[in-house]
Amino acid sequence: MDSQKRSLTFISLAFLFITCSSAEFLIQQVTQGTGTDNSSYSLHANLGVTRVLRDERPSSKIVTIAGYSVIKGRGEPYESSVFEAAGYKWRLVLYVVGNANDGGAGYISLYARIEETESLPYGWEVNVDLKLFVHNPKLHKYLTVTDGAVKRFDAGKKEWGFGQLIALSTFENTNEGYIVQDTCSFGAEILIVKPAEVQEKVTFISNPPDNIFTWKILRFSNLEDKFYYSADFLVGDRYWRLGFNPKGDGGGRPYALPIFLFAQGFRPNAVATNTWGAVNLRLKNQRSTNHRQIYSAAWYPIRSDYGVGVNNIILLADLNDASKGYLVNDAIIFEAEMVKVSVTNIVSV
Repeated sequence: MDSQKRSLTFISLAFLFITCSSAEFLIQQVTQGTGTDNSSYSLHANLGVTRVLRDERPSSKIVTIAGYSVIKGRGEPYESSVFEAAGYKWRLVLYVVGNANDGGAGYISLYARIEETESLPYGWEVNVDLKLFVHNPKLHKYLTVTDGAVKRFDAGKKEWGFGQLIALSTFENTNEGYIVQDTCSFGAEILIVKPAEVQEKVTFISNPPDNIFTWKILRFSNLEDKFYYSADFLVGDRYWRLGFNPKGDGGGRPYALPIFLFAQGFRPNAVATNTWGAVNLRLKNQRSTNHRQIYSAAWYPIRSDYGVGVNNIILLADLNDASKGYLVNDAIIFEAEMVKVSVTNIVSV
């Protein structure tokens, strides 16, 4: 029983990858998947950019430039071929000496631009979480550049990216490992962010309807050394039941009487989630109002073998004392008063 009692227990990716090698100029483009993102970066905006290394390679668009030395120092951008990511058309725009109009002087600048928007409906917008990458062959990793903010592509803003992707002083330093044999690599991931239309709402209901359940156990002296369970009762969206072992349980055995509340299944069409249950568990005094009571509150998991309660609501010696009034005519009465339960619904945002 110990295990029963206390066990409380967007969207596509696009990746841009650019590599450079040897003395002649070769541009190789590989499209493999999808991705999107918006974030144009001014010098001020770059203050929120984070850079971390990761193992995974680009997921959608790979561009390899072989012969970085050929285009080194050139001010005009390189524009990739059009590729598809997350159901939209895109192009990558690379400035190897930085986009001076976006605070990129002395940096590599890289952007994603949405293309072929003529077919999109009036007022279109695409929300994107953007990550751009620089391959480091020496470390066999990818420098991941992002700011975590969702960027909105629309008719007024079709291009987002990083003016300061990586400093040229770092990128062109052979000891850093970004250029190997005149080869360099960049990458981009585009994750479409579609706002949720519904939400899961958890509500706590105090003193819900039909929240008191009474269980009378007859012929108590004849009960065996095992757990007995009441009938199920419905409070909120969930069925519950009481359980006890007349010979004791856990740390109270064999001197005290336990009582536990168990969460069971859900009513039809209920949203099945963890359920908050706060309850007053009572052993009723049948001759006075001097009831034995404990309060219990816990998250009950979805499974139906989880119980919360107490090992010693009363000592068996007191229970068997007829003058106390808890055991009358060989019968005891348990009561559960559900004082607060949670109900979960799926509603519009």
